[in-house]
Amino acid sequence: MATDFRSGEFPRRGREAVDGYLWLARVFDKARAGRRGTIHDYIYPCPMDRGVFDRWGITARMFDAALETCQTDDEILAWLKARVPEARQQEANRWLLDEKRASLDKQDAEEGVVVA
Repeated sequence: MATDFRSGEFPRRGREAVDGYLWLARVFDKARAGRRGTIHDYIYPCPMDRGVFDRWGITARMFDAALETCQTDDEILAWLKARVPEARQQEANRWLLDEKRASLDKQDAEEGVVVA
């Protein structure tokens, strides 16, 4: 899990699912990098982070507080699953894949992701 973006590393892709949650891997990487001062040119929480949080029914402040105890994907996933019903997870995923597809494509292109 890359969290130091100063040397050309990138957060994980927004389309990378963690147990069905799109965006979780990316926002987790960015939030941890922000806390460590290694976020470089990335923004956390960016408008897409906030949009996903809104659809999940949480806030950036709540997510940040979870980082006090959640250090791994499994820990943040358990924290999120305890708060986000499946319907909200699916709503966020639909929003990303339908309404924000162009933004996801742009991120992939800027980060050198080659889609098969």
